Amino acid sequence: MALVVQKYGGSSVADPAKIKRVAQRIAARVRTGDRVTAVVSAMGDTTDNLIELARGVSERPSAREMDVLMHTGEIVSAALMTMALHELGLEAISLTGQQAGIRTDAVYRRARIAGIDTTRLESELSAGRVVIVAGFQGVSEDLEVTTFGRGGSDTTAVALAAALHSDRCEIYTDVAGVYSADPRICPKARPLRDIGYEEMLELATTGAVVMHPRAVEVGALYGVEILVASTFDESAPGTVIHGETTMEQTNKVRGIAHQMQVGKVTVRAVPDRPGIAAQLFEPLAAANVSVDTIVQNASVEGLTDLTFTVAKDDIDHALEVVRNTLPALGATQVVTDSELGTVSIVGTGMASAPGYAAQMFRTLFDHGINIELISTSDIRITCLVRREQVPDAVRALHDTFALDQT
Repeated sequence: MALVVQKYGGSSVADPAKIKRVAQRIAARVRTGDRVTAVVSAMGDTTDNLIELARGVSERPSAREMDVLMHTGEIVSAALMTMALHELGLEAISLTGQQAGIRTDAVYRRARIAGIDTTRLESELSAGRVVIVAGFQGVSEDLEVTTFGRGGSDTTAVALAAALHSDRCEIYTDVAGVYSADPRICPKARPLRDIGYEEMLELATTGAVVMHPRAVEVGALYGVEILVASTFDESAPGTVIHGETTMEQTNKVRGIAHQMQVGKVTVRAVPDRPGIAAQLFEPLAAANVSVDTIVQNASVEGLTDLTFTVAKDDIDHALEVVRNTLPALGATQVVTDSELGTVSIVGTGMASAPGYAAQMFRTLFDHGINIELISTSDIRITCLVRREQVPDAVRALHDTFALDQT
């Protein structure tokens, strides 16, 4: 009798008919003798609708109240899924993040899991019940409701699998696995049979929304194998995310990721002196603004420009923080651009195999796509480009590296 942790995304539980279908799938698994804990996301567009409701009553709702509001969507899904299981004759119970023992830090809207007390979960499972957990949420030491950010139900599921010592976490969504690129904009994209934690983390961090980056981090840290598969096509094998298995593959590029909502912030004429970067980025960190690419130009007459990128949703907050620091920095001005996106190629071994960067840059040039910034890691090359050119860049790079071939 195996202990199984599953997660069903918003598209999988978007309406009562889909909830019933997932309930039947869970019931079939239970009847094989497995014990099941399932994490559910909010139904369909519920999260977007809640955000719209908040904006209808407040231009700048507080982060605390947004978390109180947002975490209700997953609770609705959990309760409805439990009711559907009851109709099928199964013993089941729904739990909020707090009831499931998920403790977090006190950062609203981007909380991180501090620990999980599995006492309640294990008690319910031992009693023969299916446990349905509301994803994306937990509670701080001060009993404040917190959420993990968009896609955070993945993190809930993988963390529960680790805490319950399950060898595998199954993530069910509306696609057949992890693809070589986003199939919505690249028709030639194909599902991957498997992928390593490190490559998957880079893909998720640079825009592959099929998995939340922190879920991959937790999986790698605790050795939890993650299956990403389709809720609607049970014949599709899905993609297994685990430790590296492929050695010396010919094509080092495993996938292409992209982001459509990127903002660029440039601080002009910053005095080039020791500690200036800390003076800029420490306030941003204190304000919970996540910074991605950072570029500092060469100094001219003791002055330099500092440029960094953030998610488009964070650009106004970042701009406010930077403007407050300008007097201390001694800089002259700050300018922003919110009409940008990124495209990235990811693959283990690119750093030791020359030519991949040159191929990427040549391909973008041949398609009339200007590169505004470049950032790299050992297994990733990312280019910042105009947002409207991102789809063309993805398709062109997918062809260049022949990712449609097995």
